[in-house]
Amino acid sequence: MTENRRTRGEHQKALAQKNKKTAPKPSKKIWFKRIMLTLMAIVAVGFIGGAGLFAYYASTAPELNEDLLKDPVSSEFYDKNGEIFATIGAENRKYVKYEDIPEGMVNAILATEDVRFFKHHGIDFYRLGGAVLANFRDGFGAQGASTLTQQVVKNSFLQNEKKLKRKAQEAWLAFQLERKYSKEEIFEMYFNKMLMSGRVYGFGTAAQYFYGKDLKDLTLDEEALLAGLVQRPNAYNPLKNPELAKKRRNTVLGLMYQHGKITKAEMEEAKKAEVQAGLADDATRQKFSGSKYDAFLDVVISELEDNGDGTAMAEGIKVYTTLDPNAQQIVENIMNDDSNFPTENIQSGVAVVDTKTGQIQAIGGARNYGTERGWNYAYDMKHQPGSTMKPLLDYGPAIENLKWSTGQTLVDEPMKYTRSNQSITNWDGKYMGAMTARKALYASRNVPAVKTLQEVGIDKAKEFVGRLGIEAKNVYESDAIGGGDIAMSPVQMAAAYAAFGNNGVFNTPHSITKIVYRDGKSTKDYTPKSEFAMSDYTAYMVTDMLRDVVGNKPDASGTAANVSGLDIAGKTGTTNYSSADFNKHNLPSTSVPDSWFAGYTTNYSIAIWSGYEKHFDPITTWDERRLPQYLFKNIMKEISANVDTPRFKKPSSVVEATIEVGSKPLKLASDYTPSEKRQTELFVRGTEPTEVSSQYEAPELSTPYNVSAILDLGSQAINISWEHDTMLNPETDEPLQTTFEVSATKEGGETIVLGTTESKELTVNSNTLEDGNYTISVVAIVDGTRSDPGTTTFQVASMPDEETEPDTPEQPDIDQPTEPDGDNNGDNGNHNGNNNGNGNNNDNGNGNNNGTGNGGTNGNNTGNNNGSQPPTPPTDPVAPNEENNNTE
Repeated sequence: MTENRRTRGEHQKALAQKNKKTAPKPSKKIWFKRIMLTLMAIVAVGFIGGAGLFAYYASTAPELNEDLLKDPVSSEFYDKNGEIFATIGAENRKYVKYEDIPEGMVNAILATEDVRFFKHHGIDFYRLGGAVLANFRDGFGAQGASTLTQQVVKNSFLQNEKKLKRKAQEAWLAFQLERKYSKEEIFEMYFNKMLMSGRVYGFGTAAQYFYGKDLKDLTLDEEALLAGLVQRPNAYNPLKNPELAKKRRNTVLGLMYQHGKITKAEMEEAKKAEVQAGLADDATRQKFSGSKYDAFLDVVISELEDNGDGTAMAEGIKVYTTLDPNAQQIVENIMNDDSNFPTENIQSGVAVVDTKTGQIQAIGGARNYGTERGWNYAYDMKHQPGSTMKPLLDYGPAIENLKWSTGQTLVDEPMKYTRSNQSITNWDGKYMGAMTARKALYASRNVPAVKTLQEVGIDKAKEFVGRLGIEAKNVYESDAIGGGDIAMSPVQMAAAYAAFGNNGVFNTPHSITKIVYRDGKSTKDYTPKSEFAMSDYTAYMVTDMLRDVVGNKPDASGTAANVSGLDIAGKTGTTNYSSADFNKHNLPSTSVPDSWFAGYTTNYSIAIWSGYEKHFDPITTWDERRLPQYLFKNIMKEISANVDTPRFKKPSSVVEATIEVGSKPLKLASDYTPSEKRQTELFVRGTEPTEVSSQYEAPELSTPYNVSAILDLGSQAINISWEHDTMLNPETDEPLQTTFEVSATKEGGETIVLGTTESKELTVNSNTLEDGNYTISVVAIVDGTRSDPGTTTFQVASMPDEETEPDTPEQPDIDQPTEPDGDNNGDNGNHNGNNNGNGNNNDNGNGNNNGTGNGGTNGNNTGNNNGSQPPTPPTDPVAPNEENNNTE
């Protein structure tokens, strides 16, 4: 046998497999060493690269400038036309030296902002380590580690942005600042430089503004409150947000205790103090106000803070706003004119928003804003909206989701909230029965509004208002009439209503378009994106219903807001006190806490609130209730003067149809539907009804009455007249065109149509009818429908020519008669004349002898006398005597 030998390839493969099995595995120690070397290399490379990058950024940092370090850098504010209307910086600042700063104030600031300030060299690496871990855990920028020194640098030279370049430059400049100035000098810079609220800079100024005190007179709780303001100057403002300010103050007190600056007893005692108890009065703060357009400027500052730029004003930024100076001046003039207000203390807040863009054009923060308490009723205040909520939460969602018509049938009737014994009432305590959705809205009926929300469903309604910028954590049935959990500011409301006037597109209300940083190149865009909130048919149909609110219909609730010549839509609203409130506070029965009006054109959307500073100081009169309407009318009229204001345009998705009110489902009105039941309403195309209502039968035409026929001897005419009750047009209540047909029926003979007319009389020639007895008939005709005839009887007799007194006649030539060829039938006729003075003497000798004499025999023979009797010559006329004085 031959031996099987492996090939060279097979042999090498087997050897490699053997070596693989017997080769030793690397130990864990070797792997650890490799990983550590790799990490060290990465760290080294990163360190070298980071150091190089840091060095590069540091080399591009600005130079330290003592003037910029000690004084706030002014920021400029521009209106929509690019003109400066405000500059905020070192104005009205009280500069305080370090040695004049109380120890308690120093401790409060250090405990809150930089407890290791006197130990580090500009950068606190311990604090930095904690911030790095937080940023790894929550994302870059989640937590800062800026020291007081870094904050001074940032507010003096750098932009307010969380970028690596800015942080590197900030660290480098902080290190340089610590080398050049003492800790006390740096603290003094910080103390006098920081933005405290609105346009107030420095702690010394803030002590005067908020408390009317020097620093040395502040209490512990007041020091803690001021120390906490720096983080969010406007949010923690005790004048506007006392609850938030109290929470922040207590946090500062806790930090002071934690770092050993105060005892536990001192902390607890300071926490008991009321935040607003020691605040200064309006007169004390007045000197810090007075810049142009204060109310609008406060909104701008709040918007900067809401966008993370609350302290950016200390950096010398340029803020480009949406302010319309003309509109703002108009609003302020009206708000500052006491003659426009029914009482001395009633307040109002006004927001004017561009319907198409959402840009805030003007703000009326309060009456005489800037000289009063710094509460902005247009922006800071959020109250229940009353019935202004109905288009937003009820009817808008119903049209959007259910494709309701504006003629949808709703019934205003006694009703309770679901699973509640609380009745839903209307402002007048009455119920109006079946009506259209249109009327339910313009007459502001509450029961139909709640029913509408029930039909739509809470979830869909909540989603709808969410697209209009209205946060609604909870929605209750009472929110359908604006008395639930949802609260709004005039700015929010104006923007929400603007979406109806903007074909369903919503724009977040904003007062800033962009900001430009100190370098003049870096910018931040503040213009929000437009959002689709509803279909164009929903927007237009709601708008069309809201037109009637300010229209001239009897039950319209907002007629006082109408401006002649402008296409306006709007809604009124009032809120209510509870029964318990009435009893507890002994309120008059007419009391309400809030009155609203929101309205818009294609250019402007304006929302106005009116009420009193204290909730239980009530509105009690109709003049107070209608104040928002009066203010709206005046403001809208003035800002729209000399401005082209197009009308709202109906989209192709909407069609009109005349329906019968109360039909369910909706049906078209018939020709016989009464006018009060006919209404032209809007429908989403494709949903309009096609079936005609049969609820009402064709009305019967009334019969003409008091028919009379009188012979006019002078004109030889018959005057026929009558009366008739005209039928009215169901749509317009105008008389329908009626034609009258007049006919005469001879006794035992045929009927002759004498004529037609649209008046209630007809004159016919007497020769139209032969002699005899007639029935005169008058029939009314409307659109081909004929009434029963109205009748009278009339006798027709021949009418001779009128006799006149003749001159003495000449003797006529008389031809002698010829001998007749036939029989003489003239004397054998039947004498059938009626001897009545005006009777007809018919001598039927083949001719008619129509006499008009007293005896009927002295007539004119106009017939054909075919007999042999010769004609009688005329005799001389005889003068009438007293016994014969009835001859004409």
